[in-house]
Amino acid sequence: MTTDIAPLEGEDTAEPDAGLGTLATSRGNLPLDAVDVRAAIAGTSASVEMTQGFRNPFDVPLEATYIFPLPDRAAVTAMRMECAGHVVEGVLKERSRAREDYDQAIAEGRRAAIAEEDRPDVFTMRVGNIAPGERVTVRLTLAQPLPYSDGEVTFRFPLVVAPRYIPGSPLPEAPAGSGVAADTDAVPDASRISPPVLLPGFPNPVRLTLSADIDPAGLPLAGIRCSLHATAEQADGGGHTIVQLRPGERLDRDFILRLALADQDQITTSLVLTPDPGEDPGQGTFTLTLVPPDGGGQTRPRDVVLVLDRSGSMHGWKMVAARRAAARIVDTLTGTDRFAVLCFDNVVEGAEDGLTWATDRNRFRAIEWLARTHARGGTQLLEPLKRAMGLLEDAAEQESLGTPAAAGFSGRDRVLVLVTDGQVGNEDQILQRTQARLARIRVHVVGIDQAVNAGFLSRLAGYGRGRCELVESEERLDEAAARIHHRIATPLVTGLALAADDGAIVPGTVAPSLLPGLFPGAPVIVTGRWAGHLRGAVTVRGTGADGTPFKTTIAAVTGGNPASTAAWARAHVRDLEDRYACLPGHDAAELARLEQQITDVSLRYGVLCRFTAYVAVDTRVVTDGAGPHRVTQPVELPAGWDPAGLGLASAFAAAGLPTSRSGPARPEAPMPRSAMPRPGMPAGGRSTKRRAAPMRARDAAGWMAAGGRVATAATGVPDTRGVSRLERARRQMADEAAVLRAALGAPEAERARLLADLATRIEALLTWLAADLAGGARPGPARLTELTALARKLRACDGPAAPDGGELDALWQEAIRVLTGFADGTADPAARHAFWKRPR
Repeated sequence: MTTDIAPLEGEDTAEPDAGLGTLATSRGNLPLDAVDVRAAIAGTSASVEMTQGFRNPFDVPLEATYIFPLPDRAAVTAMRMECAGHVVEGVLKERSRAREDYDQAIAEGRRAAIAEEDRPDVFTMRVGNIAPGERVTVRLTLAQPLPYSDGEVTFRFPLVVAPRYIPGSPLPEAPAGSGVAADTDAVPDASRISPPVLLPGFPNPVRLTLSADIDPAGLPLAGIRCSLHATAEQADGGGHTIVQLRPGERLDRDFILRLALADQDQITTSLVLTPDPGEDPGQGTFTLTLVPPDGGGQTRPRDVVLVLDRSGSMHGWKMVAARRAAARIVDTLTGTDRFAVLCFDNVVEGAEDGLTWATDRNRFRAIEWLARTHARGGTQLLEPLKRAMGLLEDAAEQESLGTPAAAGFSGRDRVLVLVTDGQVGNEDQILQRTQARLARIRVHVVGIDQAVNAGFLSRLAGYGRGRCELVESEERLDEAAARIHHRIATPLVTGLALAADDGAIVPGTVAPSLLPGLFPGAPVIVTGRWAGHLRGAVTVRGTGADGTPFKTTIAAVTGGNPASTAAWARAHVRDLEDRYACLPGHDAAELARLEQQITDVSLRYGVLCRFTAYVAVDTRVVTDGAGPHRVTQPVELPAGWDPAGLGLASAFAAAGLPTSRSGPARPEAPMPRSAMPRPGMPAGGRSTKRRAAPMRARDAAGWMAAGGRVATAATGVPDTRGVSRLERARRQMADEAAVLRAALGAPEAERARLLADLATRIEALLTWLAADLAGGARPGPARLTELTALARKLRACDGPAAPDGGELDALWQEAIRVLTGFADGTADPAARHAFWKRPR
């Protein structure tokens, strides 16, 4: 199990402004000290080198773990580790073999680094055996295709993994990773995608530098804008423009650069063949760009279901923007359309009467209801998607049966529009249970966040053959609203299919495998493998909006570069991984075949995937191999996120840590940093090891009777209307588990205090809950027995014989498991392991 580094002698307390998961030392407290991103943009593609600098400020060897994002469409094609004048090139291997090589190197005292993919846009870097005072640099090389729509090329580079909602019941085995969330049956690798979060206002812990060298590559560049960061521009004299991030920017939001073209018709339909280097000249990769034909506008009436995310992570500006976006969509409907609006968090509300006509009155009532919607609760996304699909399927069934209620509805477009930040951990589970039904309707997604889960949202829209529009600020909402209006209209062309001369397209290699429709202003890029002479043409067929056949033939030209092949391999692997995720768990033979196919494509074309990993191992022995201390790098809370909306404020308070730079009351004149007292220490600097007085049982019982920490986002007052005692107890234990996950990296003395105080609250809860349990409302005898036994164990944390080290870690994880199990109930029998955890 990966744990955070134990406190060192004389340096065992957190800084007043530190975050959960950090320690203080005289040389700093975080292993990651620098991130540098250098992008070279040429037309509609980019090559990127990302550099991560790790240092060891401690007096013992260190293993640093960093959970970080990358663009979901980018292909990681190389890794290099540099330290003390040595350069070690990373090797792409099957994931289990790469892990074996890494673990063996660490045990032998050699430096090593390993990069693994956990989601299309979430990766884990581990760098081990960093000697005291040493610095190790890891460089990743990426090839990234850039989307083009509505006259703009967009370069988006994510910089932080946002907290994600983790549903399901905890798994009994050891955590898969070093994150703060427990692995569950719905998200078996939750601990690999949940880095600890720094407190708001923490002094900038990582030096961020970013630059983009922009070569228009023949396109008429009309302007450059960066929507979320302060940048500076300069020309290099050769027709290139250099955009650089200004100093002081933080790793807390996506970097977004938009390149406007003077002539929006400059992107044209084309077919480019890129031969494989050093191989049979008849083998290569093709890149087909399809530009929509002229025309546009709605030609058929629609059935539209709008699904709005109002969960806690949407608190603040995102909820305001989401309401406005949803209202704009409703306002674009006409009297020939029918619609329904669903809002969801832990529950789904709306559409009690099914689809209604989009009259002025009904649209006004829907917008009025949306205006009263506030963020709250968890992101239970699966149920609202199923509800929305059911509404559209019911309408389709009425039409097929020819019922009177369906008269005049023939040929209607059926559209699902989801407005969300997409911050969920069970992406694969959602796709597995919805993909077959999504293919029968059209799905458009509006992603609202400054650190949006773009990988999942684009996958969801892809299954529905729709489009994904990302909105990173209220300022861009009006601009995006016009695009959204075009997207939910009838596509210009649907049912796209490709056919090459002499069957030159290799079957099963076209990516995306589900071709979307052609919408105004949004070209479609299709890639695949080509076999045969590098000449000929591809014919594209489809159906126009008016039902007439669509056909165009594109002649091939030779060109491109190795990045084209990497981009295809990445897109193809993503398609195969999605197919793998959606297979039933009992189909072992097909799962094994797909796993091998994904691995083969990854290794042949040198692109990282979930079944492979880049590993770099130094030849020199630098430690005694006793096992380095381990630190998981905390990350920023994404910009624009409100801790209150996530319940993080209560987690910080329960951990005895401030929720902002101001924290508790402080002197008017700031003290010198060397003289500033630390938590648990008097002004003289010597630790008193004092513990906060535990909450008395009667106080805790009264507190839980009032609903514990279950509070409305709007008022902060506990909301207990219609909630049973058992349900309040479950909510309380879920919140307690969240506190423990968030405080995973706190010093051992602080964690022991938290566990001892938790014992008091659990005992009070069991006493308070007795009335409901006697009446038959039970979570199950096993859960109660576990909870009682846990309280008894936690009591041992209050005293001189309190557990420490590995015993404390094990007790901490047991507490999270028991609390989460009590809160969530029975495990889902249909749950499956994550990619790399699947039994062989």
